[in-house]
Amino acid sequence: MVLLHGWPVTEGHWRHLTPRLEQAGFDVVPVTLPGLGAAPEEDQSLRKADLAHWLRSFLDRRGITRFALIGHDWGATVAVLLAGELGSRVTALVIEEEILPGIDIDIPAAGRDHYPEWHGPFNRAVGLAERLVPGREAVYYGLFLQQSAGPAGLDDDVTRSYVNAYSAPGVSEAGFGYYRTRSDDVNYVRRLLTRRITPPVLAIGGRFAMGSAVGDGMRAVAEDVTSVVLDDSGHYPLEQEPEEAGRAVIQFLRKRHDRTSTVVARGQT
Repeated sequence: MVLLHGWPVTEGHWRHLTPRLEQAGFDVVPVTLPGLGAAPEEDQSLRKADLAHWLRSFLDRRGITRFALIGHDWGATVAVLLAGELGSRVTALVIEEEILPGIDIDIPAAGRDHYPEWHGPFNRAVGLAERLVPGREAVYYGLFLQQSAGPAGLDDDVTRSYVNAYSAPGVSEAGFGYYRTRSDDVNYVRRLLTRRITPPVLAIGGRFAMGSAVGDGMRAVAEDVTSVVLDDSGHYPLEQEPEEAGRAVIQFLRKRHDRTSTVVARGQT
């Protein structure tokens, strides 16, 4: 299981899911994409298709040739693009709280009342965020995390750890860069509208964030989509409702594993 978190969180996002996956017998490989809580190399492209190539090389160097992908936020976009590139090497996809760039889907009412819309245009405005955020990271990231988490919120210590990670040199700037490649990202996603991805998808949304729009959006690019909406969650279901969300993930992955094992066994006979 290759885990890809999004913005503005860290590998701490998986703190509840990882032990559940390991207890269920899965091998877990959490990956921090360049710039998401850690400074990237100077020449690192932040286009999501380029990050998918970076991830492919990362996994190839470690001999990981067949795997499932679990992606949150921007990590989910990278996961989808990699699945489109690798086909059957990706056995399953779990997409948590992401609507792919270029997929026009309305967020349901509960999400519209809580999930912020200001951060995208702000981050894309070249030079603006660089001037206003430094020295005010606790206000900027803290406000986004508070609003995007919905009524349930996030643990104060966890929020503080995320703010600290994105306050490190070079990290905020890279995070803004994720938003400034939108036109290229849209072009790559739109290619999937005609050739679609084949791995089965579990789409997880939080009622107070993207909700059912996660599944609706994935149906535009994937053939087999199961949608789950967590009633008490915002943008972080695997943190905010870890038992329910973790159970859904493991049941989905086990079902996929059993199906794959059956196909292999039939092929061997």
